[in-house]
Amino acid sequence: MLRESGFESFDEMFSNIPEAVKLKVPLELPAGLSEQAVIRKMEEIADQNVIFKHIFRGAGAYHHYIPAIVSSVVSKEEFLTAYTPYQAEISQGILQSIFEYQTMICQLTGMDAANASVYDGATAAAEAVAMCRDRKRSRVYLSEAANPQVIQVIKTYCYGSNTDVAMVPEKDGITDVQALETLLKEDKAAACFYVQQPNFYGMIEDGDRLGAIVHEAGAKFIMGCNPLALSIMKTPAEYGADIAVGDGQPLGMPLAFGGPYLGFMAAGAAMMRKLPGRIVGETKDSRGNRAFVLTLQAREQHIRREKASSNICSNQALCALTAAAYMTAMGAAGMEEAAKQCMAKAHYLCSRLEAAGLHKKYGDSFFHEFVTVIPEEIPADSAHILKLLEEHGILGGLPLSDREILWCATEMNTREEMDQTAELVGKALSGASSEKGALIDEAGI
Repeated sequence: MLRESGFESFDEMFSNIPEAVKLKVPLELPAGLSEQAVIRKMEEIADQNVIFKHIFRGAGAYHHYIPAIVSSVVSKEEFLTAYTPYQAEISQGILQSIFEYQTMICQLTGMDAANASVYDGATAAAEAVAMCRDRKRSRVYLSEAANPQVIQVIKTYCYGSNTDVAMVPEKDGITDVQALETLLKEDKAAACFYVQQPNFYGMIEDGDRLGAIVHEAGAKFIMGCNPLALSIMKTPAEYGADIAVGDGQPLGMPLAFGGPYLGFMAAGAAMMRKLPGRIVGETKDSRGNRAFVLTLQAREQHIRREKASSNICSNQALCALTAAAYMTAMGAAGMEEAAKQCMAKAHYLCSRLEAAGLHKKYGDSFFHEFVTVIPEEIPADSAHILKLLEEHGILGGLPLSDREILWCATEMNTREEMDQTAELVGKALSGASSEKGALIDEAGI
């Protein structure tokens, strides 16, 4: 192969690679093992994972109940090779499963069209931003109350396309509406504004007002959504959003140490042709039978990539099938009940944590996540509280700072779990105060 390529050695073939980045020593790879020894080794490594029975952390990935029928359906052998074939019309079963998923996403969001899913919610948000950019409008506005990881992915995409990013500050846990209005008032280059509903802090944003301000400035309104929350909240379409995106993980996908998940994307009719990724449409074959095809796709996404607004041409078909199976099994009533339980239990947990000594940072308008603050007079920090919970098999909230924690409750959390968590938090706070008192007495102050 070297000779056919015109090289005399591997060193010559890789001569364009800078010497500074080349590995000068052999890789430290262990010797080969037998199959039995490899299995034993992998089990030892896997045993290092800590799996909590009680989870009160969300921040983008959530612990929900998954009906047994979901895994039963998606584990069928005919679905496991999930990549959409390039001769797609041969695979009518896969295409129909994607079509049904798209239909359900449209019903959930109120939008006119949905694609066959991208890698995750952050990717979906970044791709939505790219849909809105053109030669005249190239500045993107992001709410600071959105998930920091989503913001970072959007910024990465924008860096690669030389797109300006402007942050809209948050105030009292939600997007500062006045700041957004001021920023957009004179900006003729504003392409879009992205906000999460509920936002990263769990708070409910004023979507109607935000959407009106954005559209008055001639920009597009992108709403990041929690799909389960949509079963009891206004849809993005009702808020006037041009594009709705989010992570489909709450729709039947386990936490799974971070994936795989899927990002859903849906848009109104005006933006439909700009949707990236795969889109499956319904038609009729030569005999008049119902059939499915890939449709509404510019070939630039696959071939003339330098002219494409998006270069993503894969899809998360198995995860999309999982979401479709989950939504079918739960039904509208089941999803609504799960969402109501999430909200009710989060408010109960918040009240119990307040009784234990923590302060709620923002107001009561939250879905199933909220932020607490440790009172200034108590010397404990977030790590102290979370460590005590971990010792009792409880994964507490996400520490936002030394004194702030983002908590989450879902339908999986029982009253007993929440009461125990609050009791342990109270002990952590009182214990820290007692230690401070003992130190003061010892010093003779």
